[in-house]
Amino acid sequence: MTYLAIGFPPAAKSCAYRMRETANQFAAAGWDVTAVTIADEAWEREYGLDHTLSQGLDPHVRVVKLPLFRDDLETDIRAFTEQRALAHLDYLAELRKQNLKIFPEPVFGGWRPALEKALLQIHRERPVDLLVTTCAPYVNLSATWKLWETHRVPYVVDFRDGWSVDVINNGEAFPRESVSGQWEIKLLTDAIAIWNVNEPISRWYRERYPELAHKMRVVRNGYDAASIPADALPAPADRPLTFGYLGALNLPVPLLSAVLEGWRTARAEDPALAGARFEVRGHIGAAWARGDNAHAELLRAAADDGVVVGGSVPKAEVVDLYSRWDAVVLMVTGGRFMTSGKVYEYMATGMPVVSAHEADHDASTVLSTYPLWTGAVGLDPAELAGAFRRAAAMARAAGPDERAKARAEARQYAREEQLIPAVREVTDLVLGDGGPTGARPASTTGARVLAREGRS
Repeated sequence: MTYLAIGFPPAAKSCAYRMRETANQFAAAGWDVTAVTIADEAWEREYGLDHTLSQGLDPHVRVVKLPLFRDDLETDIRAFTEQRALAHLDYLAELRKQNLKIFPEPVFGGWRPALEKALLQIHRERPVDLLVTTCAPYVNLSATWKLWETHRVPYVVDFRDGWSVDVINNGEAFPRESVSGQWEIKLLTDAIAIWNVNEPISRWYRERYPELAHKMRVVRNGYDAASIPADALPAPADRPLTFGYLGALNLPVPLLSAVLEGWRTARAEDPALAGARFEVRGHIGAAWARGDNAHAELLRAAADDGVVVGGSVPKAEVVDLYSRWDAVVLMVTGGRFMTSGKVYEYMATGMPVVSAHEADHDASTVLSTYPLWTGAVGLDPAELAGAFRRAAAMARAAGPDERAKARAEARQYAREEQLIPAVREVTDLVLGDGGPTGARPASTTGARVLAREGRS
């Protein structure tokens, strides 16, 4: 099988964890897996690299890295045209306009020809029986369609956050009759399965395309057991508490501001938070070192309130980071269509969880049965201060039994628990009657299902 996964390890992106486990589970099911992503140098321009992510990849998975780069992220002015150097915003506007002519995605649409060519070349070299495409970018769908149109290779669309649903603003991203809408219905009609990360998004697609409802599957992001400490014990009474946040700092500035204000109030008023620290870890942005972005300014200003910023964390070091914390803070944007992959990992730690997001949020649904949750109080700083105080009390009082119960509630969201049934279903569809579309395997040799002991 071919797995079209832009963002595959070692890209330091949150989607890389889902991608790695997807490839691993298909390999474990006996598939000969070829993962297709872009060059490491491209990720160095954008999110950076974490080579520890690659350490957990099944060694049988072949990784193909295409020489594709985002031109808008080029920083070497020697590579700029005169027009770009003198009128950069005009250059970007024209670049997006040209990309949209190729595929309806302003940043990545221009990758269409290269992606289509790459998948056809891989099929020529190793005939493909299955293509799994994970979006975004959505230009991946053009290459998916090309392989289907040319060779009738059955495919799965892993939409993750969806395309036609605006997960941030809780509505339609584009109408069915638009160019994007026509692409979406065309691709989904012939897919053998469609995966989404939560039930609200899956419901959106079932209602939008009722004739395709039987193909929709919820495959949540889940968590990696290797990132979870072996024990989660109450904080000793003789040391200050440490709260933590791990994730990208691409949050709305008002959200971060509300959390820091709530933290400041709680820390100043509650003796249980005397001397407490709030450690913020993750990608903040290139301007952090200069202090000239809004997130950096807020975080620097909060240093006197025990807020410590430590930068990104390699995947292999996450377990040690959690071992030093007493409670976690879930800062996430969006509403009922958003979940955030971090919610599962936070639950699995067995630590108290402070929710800093809208009350009507899918993370609230997931956390509703978690015994060490402070509840969803929205983004009012005074309410958030109360949530910090409740978490502090939990961190001191919750014993081993309560924490074990919390971890048991999270176990259903282990990443392999989410993916194994989905991979098994797809395997049965391809090897059986071809699934709902009637598609049959494209070949009987090459990248077909192999017994583990029969690999070369």
